[in-house]
Amino acid sequence: MGEAGVAVVSRRGAERLRRGHVWVYRSDIAALPADAIVEAGAEADAPRLLTVNDTRGVALGTALYSPYSEIALRLISTEVLESEAAWLGLLASRLKAAIEQRQPIFTGTDTDASRLVFSEADGLPGLIVDKYGRLVVVQLLSKALDSVAVRIVVTETLRAALGPEVSVIVERPDPRIRELEKLSADAGSAPLWSAEEEPLLKTVFRLNGLAFHYDAAAGQKTGAFLDQRENYSAAARYAHGEALDVCTYQGGFALHLAQTCSRVTGVDVSHASLEVAESNLGLNPHLKAQVDWMEANAFDLLKDWSEAGTKFDTIVLDPPAFAKSKRAVEGALRGYKEMNLRAMKMLRPGGVLVTNSCSHHVSGAEFQAVVAAAAGDVGRRVRLLERRGAAADHPVVLTIPETEYLKCLVLKVE
Repeated sequence: MGEAGVAVVSRRGAERLRRGHVWVYRSDIAALPADAIVEAGAEADAPRLLTVNDTRGVALGTALYSPYSEIALRLISTEVLESEAAWLGLLASRLKAAIEQRQPIFTGTDTDASRLVFSEADGLPGLIVDKYGRLVVVQLLSKALDSVAVRIVVTETLRAALGPEVSVIVERPDPRIRELEKLSADAGSAPLWSAEEEPLLKTVFRLNGLAFHYDAAAGQKTGAFLDQRENYSAAARYAHGEALDVCTYQGGFALHLAQTCSRVTGVDVSHASLEVAESNLGLNPHLKAQVDWMEANAFDLLKDWSEAGTKFDTIVLDPPAFAKSKRAVEGALRGYKEMNLRAMKMLRPGGVLVTNSCSHHVSGAEFQAVVAAAAGDVGRRVRLLERRGAAADHPVVLTIPETEYLKCLVLKVE
């Protein structure tokens, strides 16, 4: 790529890379090549790959470059790649390896939905690939990935690796990331590939033996929360009696609880999500529990019901991320404490609380401490039954803390 393609990073940035992280923030860049500097609002064809050097001129590897993101560099190799072709070859091999590593997880199971690629955790920063039945959803979350060549390699590799297991490959941009990274306006406007002339973007997938609707044009994330798959099963093992699922979204926890509980109430602020949850309930007529849905704000409902003396035997708390930045952590911890305190008040003795946090800025220790503080405030003895994280198809890389974002505590409240 030559000297023109070199980014120089500060000592702090270089040390982060040497410790095994792959991000370099814009504030840690000491110098960029001239063609990589993009004025605000200007349209420019900035380079997608840059060699990364420290201030002494020692090469640290090759990174994907974003002219707009605060995470300006994402390391893809500790070696200097000489061409974009070398990067595309690396992309294909890592994508294939990611899929192969997940095959043993799902062989012989009653699940046909999984995360195939988990960004930095699979050595492919900014790339997410999820599979729902035979429908595969791709997200490109970095400007450096926003190219025809990348889309071709991803599509061809997925087709070769999955074979008859895939009938449609669709790109689903994240609206917030599309704006921040200034991604192509037409991204996601048509399937990347389809075996059919009229591709179906809706399907039904199976998770732990339960059936769920999927619509590639609706819902959060890529459409569902596959990271909770194993926690759904764990919650069902401990759940009993009357259950409450707070922030149920499309009924993931609620339908699993309905396998072992007598009655389940799923609560969400989104009417559209609850409509999908009701449709999902209809796909599983074998569930014996009475299942009801309620549209409500979680904080208001928990406050009203805890003060009214409403009781349950099992409660699941699965709120959206409260801390989108480090500055938001203090407020997030207050929110988590409030929710857990109210839930503990509402549990009968011997009740089960399954409480979750998907805020990667809130550590596991911080989350557990705030739940313990809530227990102290309400005077309940709380035993830890299980400490859990994301499902196995969302691997954790120890040197990249952001890959360990989901915390799940299964508790017995005495």
